[in-house]
Amino acid sequence: MSLILEIVTPEAKVYADTIDSVVIPTVEGEIGILPGHIPLLTQIESGELRVTKGNSIQWLAVGGGFAQIDGDTVRVLAEHAITEEKIDENAVEVAMKRAEQELKAANDMDPQQYEHLQSLVRYSGVQLAVKRRRR
Repeated sequence: MSLILEIVTPEAKVYADTIDSVVIPTVEGEIGILPGHIPLLTQIESGELRVTKGNSIQWLAVGGGFAQIDGDTVRVLAEHAITEEKIDENAVEVAMKRAEQELKAANDMDPQQYEHLQSLVRYSGVQLAVKRRRR
């Protein structure tokens, strides 16, 4: 038995394949999904999503959104998602530093903008963790 996994962001379909299992970071902790899982809708936290297919494990960085499990189909609708090989470590470090500096300088920033910058820093940290995992 297998699962169909789709990961979609507002910009693009980031991942689509038939897999054996997936571990998803949710606001209540990581959950592992195997074929035959009960139907579920859950909120995703910024974190590392782990896909197992055969003997290989693939890591993706995801940020915010929802996961829907229905039968043997897993749909992840994320604000951000990227596969390990597409992460540009230098660009992520630059973006993370810029967001951190804006947060430090933010005395009377709009709360929505402040939360956006915080989520950017969290997602950047996840991308770096995924990219550096193999070192």
